[in-house]
Amino acid sequence: MTNTLNFTVLAINWQKYFKMVDWDQMAMTILEKIGLLILFSILFLVLRRVGKSLINHFFKRYRQKYQNTVAEKRIKTFHTLTINILNYCLWFFWIYSILSTVGVPVGTLVASAGIFSLAIGLGAQGFVTDIVSGFFILLEKEIEVGEYVQIGTIRGTVTAVGIRTTQVVGDDGTLNFIPNRTITTIANMSRNNMTAMIQVGIFPQTPVDKVTEIIRKVNERELPNYPDIVGQPKILGTISLPNGKLVIQVNITTKNGSQYEVSHNFLTLYLTEINKAGIELPASPTMVGNQPN
Repeated sequence: MTNTLNFTVLAINWQKYFKMVDWDQMAMTILEKIGLLILFSILFLVLRRVGKSLINHFFKRYRQKYQNTVAEKRIKTFHTLTINILNYCLWFFWIYSILSTVGVPVGTLVASAGIFSLAIGLGAQGFVTDIVSGFFILLEKEIEVGEYVQIGTIRGTVTAVGIRTTQVVGDDGTLNFIPNRTITTIANMSRNNMTAMIQVGIFPQTPVDKVTEIIRKVNERELPNYPDIVGQPKILGTISLPNGKLVIQVNITTKNGSQYEVSHNFLTLYLTEINKAGIELPASPTMVGNQPN
């Protein structure tokens, strides 16, 4: 009997509560907020699309004006950076608008917690360090979009320099996102002439003078076919490697970007002519390296 009475009282209380709620007003408020959320999202997409189109159009004009010049790489770098900044700004204002529409007092939270406390609380110290590091990379012109670099153990072509990360496409096609704060040493291989080092392995009994003469004749014959070669190839002679192997080393100075092609092609030419002469070489006779000149 007591349980039935309690249930009846509870049901009456719930009925009074439901009658007190203005369901029409609540439905209107929910629909209004959903409409604002959709509106802000559409506005975000439109602004991003229009902004990227304007930026692309602006930089395209300047890239055409300075095509095939040193300034073109600088323009590409600021092109990707500007799009990066646009995306961050739009995302910030979209999130702020969504939270404000839902009813989260973002301004009050920032004011009460303090900007620096909020930044630390959100783990933004690394983000700020990325921005500062990226700023100095751009200011000092350490790298540009399109240049071939080595950052740490990653070697490849720079495709974007952003305010937080630098993107490098490796030789195997891997896209690497490198936080700017982790970049301590940059080896830029697109600024100076490069040296293609070609090492042809030999036996102790190999006729060195004959191999050297074959290499010299190949250089004289092929040099006019490679306009990217700077100066005359240098035959350094016989060198003993740390592993005990003997090699004949040839250094060829080239314009940056063409050192690999020169290395591979001349290595093939050397081996072809040496084999034609009937000279025996070790099973793994070569080692190719490239260094800045």
